[in-house]
Amino acid sequence: MRIGINTRLFVKGKMDGIAWYAYEVVRRIVRDHPEHEFVFFCDRPCDKEYLFGENVRPVVLHPQARHPLLWWWWFGISLRKALKKERIDVFFSPDGFVCLHTHVPTVNIIHDINFEHFPKFLRFSHRIYYRHFFPKYARKADTLATVSAFCRDDIARTYHVPAGKIRVIGNAAAEDFFPLSAEEAAAVREQWTGGRPYFIFVGTINARKNIPNQLLAYEEFRKRGHDAMLLFAGSKRHWSHEMEHCLRRMQYAGDVLFTGYIPTETLNRLLASAEGLLYVSSFEGFGVPILEAFATHTPVITADITAMPEVAGDAAILVPPEDPKRITDAMETVFTQKETAKALIQKGIERLNSFSWEQSAELIWEALCPKTSEKKARTQ
Repeated sequence: MRIGINTRLFVKGKMDGIAWYAYEVVRRIVRDHPEHEFVFFCDRPCDKEYLFGENVRPVVLHPQARHPLLWWWWFGISLRKALKKERIDVFFSPDGFVCLHTHVPTVNIIHDINFEHFPKFLRFSHRIYYRHFFPKYARKADTLATVSAFCRDDIARTYHVPAGKIRVIGNAAAEDFFPLSAEEAAAVREQWTGGRPYFIFVGTINARKNIPNQLLAYEEFRKRGHDAMLLFAGSKRHWSHEMEHCLRRMQYAGDVLFTGYIPTETLNRLLASAEGLLYVSSFEGFGVPILEAFATHTPVITADITAMPEVAGDAAILVPPEDPKRITDAMETVFTQKETAKALIQKGIERLNSFSWEQSAELIWEALCPKTSEKKARTQ
């Protein structure tokens, strides 16, 4: 069978959460099914690192799709022609975008629809495109999947798709995340904060990450007499006037460090050496940093809304994102009550067992090749 996959997000040094999801599941599918041919559709030459086997053939389609008009061209014209030319049997898109004008069976994953609830957080052109096309993409898919039960219900309610037709195929933590020894963690703190303890936020900074309230919580944490820094590990891609205004008014702004984009190895070391993960967003379709913190044995503080409680379970302190004082209280608990922090770490280790890239890849394969999967199940 010839399987086409949208891999346009496989761009070295620019991989975001959706790209890593695609990377983790696609490389496992290719590895586990060498009897099938995989055609990777890219919008630029694909780095050899992402060609996971001899049964992979990359096809570059033009133009580079990084703008709404180019998205429309790439998926509506270039991809449509390529699916026919390459004689694709089934098409998999892990980033929500699909070709609307094809008869090729399509498996699509829409990770979340935050743009429906927070449209002001997007550029006008992107907002118009997403809100116009994503309902069509959801209905076009022969199999539609998402990453959490929260997102399943949200998509079903918003786009009038029966919830029973949406599969939940979640994220997991990458194998690159693991705990450090006390000596290694001390060396990381010495390098980044002069030896001082710190809390860490992980992710690309944008408005729905609730940055101002987390800054206000940190300010109050310091005013209560606790000495720890706050690190933001991620690019300032959507830094806003509100965030800047909040930071400038802080007495302890000098102890807030922005690392910018960092490679996974560095992120693992920073996360494993932190007092706790501060991840109190206004909206998350999943929240992979929660699992990464569990894997590095780092206590987690996260929000009590959207998909975050579903991911964290009872292994994190859940707080309302609109209440800086409650966030501060949680930081103080993690920082001063070591037995509570240890209990959270142990629960996080146990919670991590509920999420597996192997299982996610298998579920996607079942969606791509249901007959093959059914035959395998009957023979076992």
